[in-house]
Amino acid sequence: MTKNKWISGTLGTLATIAIWWLVAATMFRNTPKGATESIGAMPTPPEVLIQFGVDGFDFYARNAAVTIAEAGIGFLWGNLAALCLAAVTLILPKLENLASQIALITYCIPIVAIGPIIRLVLGAPGAGEPSETAIALAALSVFFTTMVGAMTGVKSADRAALDVVTVFGGNAWHRLVKVQLLSALPSILAALRIAAPAAFLGAILGEYVGGPDVGFGPAMVNAQQSLEVARVWALALVSGAIAGGAYALVGLVSRVVTPWSKGSVNA
Repeated sequence: MTKNKWISGTLGTLATIAIWWLVAATMFRNTPKGATESIGAMPTPPEVLIQFGVDGFDFYARNAAVTIAEAGIGFLWGNLAALCLAAVTLILPKLENLASQIALITYCIPIVAIGPIIRLVLGAPGAGEPSETAIALAALSVFFTTMVGAMTGVKSADRAALDVVTVFGGNAWHRLVKVQLLSALPSILAALRIAAPAAFLGAILGEYVGGPDVGFGPAMVNAQQSLEVARVWALALVSGAIAGGAYALVGLVSRVVTPWSKGSVNA
């Protein structure tokens, strides 16, 4: 089964690259006025590879370090806030509706619209420092997913096990720690798996309005303004690879931590 997945994945990747190359070489080969080379809105794979070589590893590593730091801090605080709020609602069930409304609001608010407001509140970052706006948007991007995953997992706890804890004198906190948390762990890790790339995307969107001078956000803006199409695509591909790597890393952790989970084994 694993071998078939690798084969199908490889064939799918090669097919995607072939289609990309064909479309870029035929449909989007518009030569800008005054340009000596035919480079349109969609460069071919070789052009992107050449751009990687021209920019060098240091260019992408320097920008990635800042964006990953912003996404990591936002991922930590956003998930921590979601898990804490979920724990409070379990201990105090009357607050569940309010907590659900708060989580829904964070999900429904357009990140692009609230980004400038957060920028005005938090201010601009220093030279070479992570953007607090990007951190805030990264945290906002993961809050709803983790909150829902935690609540869903906790509610799936075995009722008989909860009754046993109650019979032996346990309270809501004992039920949460001894039964519900273990039951919710697979769902929480699944939510964190989705939240990891979401935090990275939120950080990039935050960089567009957050004002840092280093990071994938400002690098993409500069490349767009300079009409460096191949660099924009290169940055987008590296961003996608990092987000996919974060998703895979959390999935690996979930398989190690919860080997009894059927979803983790088949992932």
